[in-house]
This record gives sequence, structure tokens and C-alpha cells, in this order.
Amino acid sequence: MNSNIEAARMESTQVMLSTLWIFLMFNYLYCDVLGVMDSTMLKQFLMGRLDDGLELTQGFLLGSSILMEIPILMVLLSRVLDYRCNRWANIIAGALMAAVQAGSLFIGPPTRYYIFFSAIEIAMAAYVVWYAWQWRE
Repeated sequence: MNSNIEAARMESTQVMLSTLWIFLMFNYLYCDVLGVMDSTMLKQFLMGRLDDGLELTQGFLLGSSILMEIPILMVLLSRVLDYRCNRWANIIAGALMAAVQAGSLFIGPPTRYYIFFSAIEIAMAAYVVWYAWQWRE
């Protein structure tokens, strides 16, 4: 009986972490969609260079792809990894994503919608770290 309760608690935590990563992914995605709708940003994207001097090279896009694969992968890993690996993967991935998002606010002047989404993304990534840190076997 006790092992059933523990298994249910483990599954509940895994589902919660996976759901938090899904929430984060939708925020990352919609912020990027709005960036394409922003005529100023769209012009810069089409020129391949942002006003802050950042070039949208194949290397930059590959790096961005790898970075965005982290939350996508965490949706799956949060459900399939065992307790110890799961906990540390969420702590590390959440801390990394929060740090990257916070750092991105200092690359050129951010738009209001970008600041709005960044605040949500940083808070949610920090919550993932806290939630995983509090998780006990």
C-alpha cells in the first residue's frame, strides 16, 4: 500500500514538472510569434541582423535551436527519468533557462511584450527549479 502512495506521488510530481515545461514552451513560442508580427523586428529578421548588431547566422540559429530543445526535451524527461536524474535534470535545465532568459534582456533594448514574456518565463523556470529542489523521494 505504501509503495502505491509513493508511486502516485512520484507520478504526480513528474506530471507537474512536465506540465510546467509545456507552459514554458508555449510562452517561448508565442513571444517569438509576436516578434515576427512586430514590423520593426520583422524587418531586422529579414535583413539577418538585429539593431544591436547581432547577426542571425546559421550558427546563431543552430545555437537557438539547441537552447529551445531543452524545454522540449524536459517535457519528455520529466515523465520518464527516475527520481534522482529527473530532479537534477529539472534543477539544471530550469536554472539554465532562467539565466539565459534573464541575460537576453540585456542584449539590445527589449520590447514591452518581450519584457512581459521574459518575466513570466524567468519566474516559471525558477519555479521549476524550486519545485524540483523541494521534491523528496
